Amino acid sequence: MTVPELKLSGASVLERAARGERLTHADVTALYDLPLPDVAAVAHELRTRRANPDVVTYLIDRNINYTNVCNVACNFCAFYRTKRQKDSYVLDYEQISAKIRELEAVGGTRILMQGGVNPDLPLDYYTGLLRHIKAHHPTIRIEAFSPEEVLFMERTFGLTLDALLDTLIEAGLDGLPGAGGEILEDEVRAKAAPARIRSEDWFRIIDAAQRKGLYTISTMVIGFGETYAQRAAHLLKIREQQDRGLGLYGNGFAGFAMWTLQTEHTRLHGKAPGASAYEYLQQLAIARIALDNVPNIQASWPAQGFKVAGAALYYGANDLGSTMLEENVVSAAGGHDRHRATERELIRIAHDAGFTPAQRNSFFQVIRYPDLMALGLVEAAVSAD
Repeated sequence: MTVPELKLSGASVLERAARGERLTHADVTALYDLPLPDVAAVAHELRTRRANPDVVTYLIDRNINYTNVCNVACNFCAFYRTKRQKDSYVLDYEQISAKIRELEAVGGTRILMQGGVNPDLPLDYYTGLLRHIKAHHPTIRIEAFSPEEVLFMERTFGLTLDALLDTLIEAGLDGLPGAGGEILEDEVRAKAAPARIRSEDWFRIIDAAQRKGLYTISTMVIGFGETYAQRAAHLLKIREQQDRGLGLYGNGFAGFAMWTLQTEHTRLHGKAPGASAYEYLQQLAIARIALDNVPNIQASWPAQGFKVAGAALYYGANDLGSTMLEENVVSAAGGHDRHRATERELIRIAHDAGFTPAQRNSFFQVIRYPDLMALGLVEAAVSAD
């Protein structure tokens, strides 16, 4: 599709984006005032250039929250507990193995393992857990410990960041989740969660992880009451780190994932606006346009549901995220039960939207094309004699 065929409303910023030009902060901020159909058209065109235009990928994995005890106490979190609460917990290694065996049984390839910042857990708990998983589940990738958790370990265990990451890597760590990004503008962060990791430390830890060859992914959460300019700034900071990671280390963010703030059961309920499906799709499209060096962008079904996730495939997304099997944080805050998806459900979303579904690994590499006929999603062709 050529730029004239997009039939834009004369907005030069969109025309330049469609030509592949890099946008400034002012350019990205201006996108929020343009008609969403025009923004979406450019985002989808760029998606077809930056990723396989015919394929939508998904990952079979499981979220594991090894503890819900946390001393950060973010206002937007309904998952955390203090250690005095009756429903606080720390999972032992065998409990975690039992969850991983369920993942292995459905062909899963990765665990995304995070927990609260629990001041009572020693370093040996984390390193022992990594070694246990590698010994008993050698085919499963471990992407664990958000920058928030890494910052806690760095401050608590008397190790430099480099030494800490080396210790975790030696024990079996494959990558870091992108959690804790939210909006990487400290004015927003300070209001939503005063004790939350600041943006400088988030990027410092991500940069060190990329330098050491660890997997990383970039994230964003909208709906705190942030301005369009702050949303644009967040995207450009991600883009800048991607330039740095790829340029210096040959290892940047594998992709970008975004969802909307859920406040139903949190202290921000009635105080933060959250974000509508319209805003979600708008932000996703703008992210595709602004992040010219991040080829893979996920749609979010846990926050928005399956129908909006399907629509997102025409607003810049080329991936449906993962099955999760067990999602506790977003669903707890939102007060809904969208905590898992079956592989068939994700395949159905992609197929119904007109794409070829494909299972991927953490790096967005296709590892399998599912049999749609066996799943009952397509019928066998009837030959005419």
